[in-house]
Amino acid sequence: MVNQLSVFLENSKGRLSQMARVLSDSDIDLLALSIADTTNFGILRMIVNDDKAAVKVLKEHGYTVNLNEVLVVVVPDHPGGLSGVLDVLADADVSVEYLYSFVSKPKESALIVFKVDDVPLAIKELQSKQVSMLSMDDLIKSL
Repeated sequence: MVNQLSVFLENSKGRLSQMARVLSDSDIDLLALSIADTTNFGILRMIVNDDKAAVKVLKEHGYTVNLNEVLVVVVPDHPGGLSGVLDVLADADVSVEYLYSFVSKPKESALIVFKVDDVPLAIKELQSKQVSMLSMDDLIKSL
């Protein structure tokens, strides 16, 4: 299990750049990133190398930040790799709220971030089918 930050940003010029600079100035590295936007605001979801420091510095700069538990799943990088993982979750009646992938990936695999409605059940079911998941330490070592 890995902690993901969700940051609410106004959808205005330069706002994303300002937030990225706040992290950069605090030596916080972005490992994965996804943005969902609407006309007035966006939700930036990210995994960073130091979630506690990121939350602290972002809040100090006036950002609204939440931490969520997500799964980082090692998915075979071939046709059907993702559908196999999704089948395991569907068979266990675990709902996938959203997912996104990493820019970097280990050889022959993709790293996919899953936000699910029942993290303990998802972990149990994925482990029972020998699906690999990464902890934060594993994630940093793999990139």
